[in-house]
Amino acid sequence: MRSSFNSIVAEGGIFKDMLPYERFLNFGPESLTDVELLAIIIRTGTRDASPIDIAGSILNIEKGKESGLNSLFSLSLDELKSVHGIGEVKAVKLKCIAELAKRMAAQRSKSSLDCSNPSHVASYYMEKMRHEDKEKVILLCLNNRYKLIEEYLLSIGTVNSASLSPREVFMKALKCGASNVLLLHNHPGGDPTPSRADISITNKISESGSMLDIYLIDHIIIGDRSYTSLAEKGLLWN
Repeated sequence: MRSSFNSIVAEGGIFKDMLPYERFLNFGPESLTDVELLAIIIRTGTRDASPIDIAGSILNIEKGKESGLNSLFSLSLDELKSVHGIGEVKAVKLKCIAELAKRMAAQRSKSSLDCSNPSHVASYYMEKMRHEDKEKVILLCLNNRYKLIEEYLLSIGTVNSASLSPREVFMKALKCGASNVLLLHNHPGGDPTPSRADISITNKISESGSMLDIYLIDHIIIGDRSYTSLAEKGLLWN
């Protein structure tokens, strides 16, 4: 009923002439385009650019392989502020909106996360990690049924390296009573191929865990829309 009514109103010109905020109040957020949704968040324009114009300029920016709304994940504050009509306050607000969207998507799927399935784990963490410009190492502590007990950010590195300490891994695992652990880290360059160092430290951790009866079930490396599971590749020596 709503969609047919919207079509009738739009044909009459009323819907088309409404400002985004008015359209939201009358027909809901689903009636708005990406530009209009962003314009409501931007709220105010300049003397020569409306919020719609400013929103359009932002969505026309391409950052790497990202464009449209997805570019908000990877655009820096300075890049957003380079858009005419966007100051620091609006840039921060837009980055917060992107972060909220990321966290909401993550929260929705976290409860059903199957940590025994590398593809499922990689898919869940892909959006969370592939936009990062530094290597981050995440530890998942699991029970004996491979269900998530706790998640820890172990380290943040430079563009191409992150420190990983077996001692810290098992301190966290013992603290929450984990039976199994799973490691993830991202490669900011986008290629998830494991380095020799990745393989070496993974198996050092696996060997240490076996002595504690805490088993490393996998180490997953996140790239740009791709991943490598060391377990799937036969590179994890249990």
